[in-house]
Amino acid sequence: MDNRKKTWLIFHAKRFKFQVVNNKEKSKIILKNLNKIYPKVPIPLNYSNIFTLLISVLLSAQCTDVNVNNVTKNIYPKYYRPHHFVKLGRKKIERLIKRIGIFRIKAKSIFYLSKTLVEKYKGKVPNTYEKLEQLPGVGHKTASVVMSQGFGYPAFPVDTHIHRLAQRWGLTNGKNVIQTEKDLKKIFPKKYWNRLHLQIIWYGREYCKARDCYGITCKICKNCYPNRKKPIKTKKA
Repeated sequence: MDNRKKTWLIFHAKRFKFQVVNNKEKSKIILKNLNKIYPKVPIPLNYSNIFTLLISVLLSAQCTDVNVNNVTKNIYPKYYRPHHFVKLGRKKIERLIKRIGIFRIKAKSIFYLSKTLVEKYKGKVPNTYEKLEQLPGVGHKTASVVMSQGFGYPAFPVDTHIHRLAQRWGLTNGKNVIQTEKDLKKIFPKKYWNRLHLQIIWYGREYCKARDCYGITCKICKNCYPNRKKPIKTKKA
């Protein structure tokens, strides 16, 4: 082997020594790092039963979990069943949650959602995607969180943090949250979904923030793409 060819091989061997080439390898790196950082994963929203979980997730749209928890800590000790909110009525619900964004719309959803649960499901939260997504104000993400955290059903709810990090880690094209969910479900085994989606949320809040890292400085981004130099632009959820 001549010196020129030998030099070329050494250069490229060093260059690509730690280069991740596929999603399977990246998934191993991601799981290893997240399990090390978050061996026990705290649930961001406080709740006392599946119904209050549903309400908290509904309230968290366009609002921080911290703000939701600060509001609901004064509500749930007294109001924690669907019939409680039906009895309260929309106006009183509005007053209880007025510190939360778009509170009038959310109060309307909570009232009619509670009314539906009382009239159709005897006050119990249904445990299927189809029935959950038929409730007022409940979309696929909200239903996924309830199915995952409330009923223990394998689900992968995608929020803004997961959507951003999945793009930075090259696991999805970021077309929309529906596509991101499909892509992540294909890459990670189902047994990890419920724990993993929470781990990614916390990692996105603490290490790979929206206005930080940009796909080049946090540990997971560097491990997945050691040669990446330019910031990654991601599509919003």
